[in-house]
Amino acid sequence: MDNPSSVTTTLDAVAFDVDTSDGGRRRILHPLTLSLSEHRVAVIGANGSGKSTLLRLIAGLVAPTSGSLQLSPSGVRPGFIFANPQAQLIMPVVGEDIAFSLRRSIGSAAQRRRRSREILDTMGLGDREDSSIYELSSGERQKVALAGVLAAEPELVLADEPTTLLDLRSTVEFTELLMGLAAPMVVATHDLALAAMAERVLVFDHGRLVQDGPPATAIPHYRDLSGAG
Repeated sequence: MDNPSSVTTTLDAVAFDVDTSDGGRRRILHPLTLSLSEHRVAVIGANGSGKSTLLRLIAGLVAPTSGSLQLSPSGVRPGFIFANPQAQLIMPVVGEDIAFSLRRSIGSAAQRRRRSREILDTMGLGDREDSSIYELSSGERQKVALAGVLAAEPELVLADEPTTLLDLRSTVEFTELLMGLAAPMVVATHDLALAAMAERVLVFDHGRLVQDGPPATAIPHYRDLSGAG
């Protein structure tokens, strides 16, 4: 996307339950009402706190058990980045994977290949177009996954712990790529340095939103909550 766009995500009493092995139900996300319109929103909290569930709800990967969720303007196309790039890399060759994401928007195979090369160049992976995805480092795979998402020109990017499997250098490089995106983004992360770059930070604990504010107040709240303050 060439220009920053504005997307508002509105949740009205949204809750999410899952079935348990004993035939019961467990609440993963307690009723949540809020509106997100900032360009960069970070979601932090312990494992199992509801971060990933929130992102999957916004992406439409799961439906709320109750309540309603709306993206505005209507027809917004979200793109989802998983923690493990293997979850979204489909084709065995780097260039082919990007071209696969372009199949709906570009009819010509030659044009898809050309556009794929352009996108990879922006990721610093222009020389990896004909490489097997299995030859790549974790950082390179995550960049290819991001390239595939961007090929579909999403109007909202949702990133679920995208730096979890990366070493320090790859984390720094990938964070720079994320923060340089024109599209608005909601990122769930354990990386507090990444969260500190957001305009707004949501803190979750046991499926409940317990703090909502700028990084300067939300991150210390999370540190206190986790006993690391």
